[in-house]
Amino acid sequence: MRRSKYRRAARSNNWFSGKRRIIAVAATLVAFGGIVTVTQVSNASTDRNQRKALSACDRIQAPPPAELSTKTRKGTYTTNNGRVTQHADDGAGDTVSVSTLRTRCRNWVMNNVGNNGQATTPPTTPATNEPAAGEPSASAPAEEGGNNGGEQGGDNGGQQGGDNGDQPDPQPTESQTTPPPGAGLGILTNSCDTSQLTPHDGFQNGNRCVSTEFGEVGEAANNPTLLITQAPRQVAPNTPFTLTVSTRNLIRDRFLAAGQGGYYVESSVLQNGLVRGHFHTACRMLENTNAAPAPDPVPAFFVATEDSRGSATPDSVQIQVPGLPTAGTAQCASWAGDGSHRIPMMQRANQIPAYDAVRITVRNGRGR
Repeated sequence: MRRSKYRRAARSNNWFSGKRRIIAVAATLVAFGGIVTVTQVSNASTDRNQRKALSACDRIQAPPPAELSTKTRKGTYTTNNGRVTQHADDGAGDTVSVSTLRTRCRNWVMNNVGNNGQATTPPTTPATNEPAAGEPSASAPAEEGGNNGGEQGGDNGGQQGGDNGDQPDPQPTESQTTPPPGAGLGILTNSCDTSQLTPHDGFQNGNRCVSTEFGEVGEAANNPTLLITQAPRQVAPNTPFTLTVSTRNLIRDRFLAAGQGGYYVESSVLQNGLVRGHFHTACRMLENTNAAPAPDPVPAFFVATEDSRGSATPDSVQIQVPGLPTAGTAQCASWAGDGSHRIPMMQRANQIPAYDAVRITVRNGRGR
């Protein structure tokens, strides 16, 4: 008899049965269906964004070829017994193909569009279901789960909701209280957000807005300098000659070809306080020496030089110029460039940048 009575008591205390069980199962299915629906909507939105971006990739066209210097050997070549690499016209002649541009674009889209800007490739670390430190355990007793849904839920909607009205205003963040650079000077802008121009795309196109940040600037004692230490005073037309260029505080190991989309796309980077980049050398014929020349004609000669050398100690590189086309006065200049070809920044405004120039008379006859 005791056994039978025990069984009847157990059945009467089992509240999770019959209709209650059916209702709980139905509620679980509804909740799961809502999660699936939200996930499907989110995935559909991500897929639409990716398809739209990939479609734009298929419409990319190669930029028009740039005008090249007239006397420079074309392409990339080495000098100084193979130790020095020269890039004619900053690599502008080494243009990128349409297929390469579109492949780059697709790869970028797959890694950046959708999934809140995260890469769409599978994660390398599997997700975990373990609760984070300080969070309630997923295996909490049923009574706590009931209280969370009841008393705590009511308090959140009532007392806590009312208390929010008495809480002090949130404190501003540091970014909201720290004035931006140039505050009070009436700067025109410090980003491309206010520009009406097309964003710059890494190629040699004008009327664009470059959004690349300036990057790193070293201390004054570590800023780069440059000097043309040897140059002829006079040369004959179409006759090769040599310029010797010395640099200090310039690590000549960074070059992004302009024709490949590497123009103005990389911020300045320091290595042990010294800027990484290369230097340029160019020669042009001057129409006269009484007025600044026009900026747009291509020079007779232009190379960008990198040799994986350069340090805080000055050293020199010889630049072979194949010749200048006509008689007259030539201006030959050398200047340092960071990875994106800009003259490196200096700590102080009154420092002379890494630039030098000489004038050479071009005429028939011998002499230097």
